[in-house]
Amino acid sequence: MLDGKLFPVAAVFVAVSALVIWVGNGVVRAQRAAVDRLAVYGKNTTREDTLAKPLTERAIAPVVLAFGRFLGRFTPAGYLSKTQRKLVLAGSPGGVDASAFVVMKVILAAIMLVGWFFLAPGLEAQQKVLALVLMVALGFFGPDAWLARKIEERRSAMLRALPDVLDLLVISVEAGLGFDSALARVVSTVPGPLSEEFFRMLQETRVGVSRRDAMRHLMDRTDLDELRSFLLAMLQAEAFGVAIARVLRVQADEMRVKRRQRAQEKAFAAPVKIVFPLVFCIFPALFVVLLGPAAIQIADAFSGL
Repeated sequence: MLDGKLFPVAAVFVAVSALVIWVGNGVVRAQRAAVDRLAVYGKNTTREDTLAKPLTERAIAPVVLAFGRFLGRFTPAGYLSKTQRKLVLAGSPGGVDASAFVVMKVILAAIMLVGWFFLAPGLEAQQKVLALVLMVALGFFGPDAWLARKIEERRSAMLRALPDVLDLLVISVEAGLGFDSALARVVSTVPGPLSEEFFRMLQETRVGVSRRDAMRHLMDRTDLDELRSFLLAMLQAEAFGVAIARVLRVQADEMRVKRRQRAQEKAFAAPVKIVFPLVFCIFPALFVVLLGPAAIQIADAFSGL
């Protein structure tokens, strides 16, 4: 009976997943369109331009966003702000905000609930309860795990790129470029999330934000201790009139030392991590191969007595 339900479950899952992706793309386009409208505020938009937009952006996305704001009223205090903070640390994947992220979690939980209704007739009572809890929990907390993974991957990428970026900054500044020009050169040369954050900092300074505030905004968006120490050193150098090239050289040397220390730490931790696979995976197989024939022979010898 369970095999007969697999095809309907798979069909419903694929259909609902396609619907979620379709609606999600419409939500992202609607949010980007709102930003574009602010950029061209005051210009007239024709009815044909509005009707030329996809159905998800015109009709469905506003409903989803309104539903997200409605769900925000029932979330715990500070939950939306914490979620928005995590999205910022993850680099705002897909341009999704906290309200849309909550809606996606609810929709995924509903998808899992629909799948459970198809699977439940072929399960026993205890299996039904266990499957319901697991599937709903996976649908609701799965996006949180994915977001935490994105944050960790982004932090690791920035941490790996920071020493190289500082080296290029030192070379550019010592060659005669100013700090902003050197940073712009590095941003255009080195790809990655760290360069994107530095580019955003440069854009903020170009629109009138002070360098101190732009650096503090960069600290809040990244929340990386090594980058925070570098930016604080640059702020102190700017406040006390210290030569930027000297500060950059010291920070670059310090970052290389920290990178070497992190590599040594991982190397020292490797033997401890290898113990568990050796004991539970490799040693039992070796024992079976080496001692198995001897055990069979001993059993045969004793059975013949």
